[in-house]
Amino acid sequence: MKRFLSIFMIMMVVSFFQPMNDVAAYGWGFKQSKEGKPPEFGIYEKIIDKYRTLYIGNTDEKEIYFTFDQGYEAGYTEKVLDVLKKYDVPATFFVTGHYVKEEPELIKRMVKDGHQIGNHSYHHKDFTKISKDEMYEDIEKLDKAVEKITGEKQLVYLRPPKGTFNEKSLQWAEEKGYIHVFWSLAYKDWERDKTEGWKYSYDKMMQQVHPGAIVLLHTVSKDNAEALEHVIEKLQKEGYTFKDLDDLMIQQFIDTTLF
Repeated sequence: MKRFLSIFMIMMVVSFFQPMNDVAAYGWGFKQSKEGKPPEFGIYEKIIDKYRTLYIGNTDEKEIYFTFDQGYEAGYTEKVLDVLKKYDVPATFFVTGHYVKEEPELIKRMVKDGHQIGNHSYHHKDFTKISKDEMYEDIEKLDKAVEKITGEKQLVYLRPPKGTFNEKSLQWAEEKGYIHVFWSLAYKDWERDKTEGWKYSYDKMMQQVHPGAIVLLHTVSKDNAEALEHVIEKLQKEGYTFKDLDDLMIQQFIDTTLF
């Protein structure tokens, strides 16, 4: 029995370091950026590059892409939208069914202000634990809910709940015309009851910022809402420009087609 357990443990360790397959579930992660250098994505980069995914922009250009995950409202999204409008900064808001149902006016404002709406699934289910049909049902339901409010049909950009994925979920999304969107800059900012002050949020972002960063933020954070203006002003002084995911897709298409 002891020998069996030893063999089992060895197999578990070995499997952890094996290339990803289409059965196991993986949570998106990376070695954080330092001193303006791009983060290291390791084996994740190799697997997701097989599919239509976004996780980082051109690291030779000082460009930033803001994305926000919207599971529920805590009263700070209005301020975030005000700041984005003041500085003419585009963003993509990945929404769930709960958010669309509870905050239709904020959804309308996002679109009116020129922002993109992304699909974060209706029920926030783990795509790696449900069937293909269940996944399609969940993301299509979110699409229809957004369409009723904004008139926009199928959303293009999809962010998997909790950043969990495998090859099957990536493939299934691609077959339906969706583009998975991950990120290259993030920190633990979704616990609304744990506030550290705007400077904490500001420092967390600026410590990781790098050319081509796709930034993941949550608007339930009071710190984020108050830090955003300071971040934008600082990045502008450093020569950064702010673009949306459509800009990134167009640039990638040009790069792969002409070069």
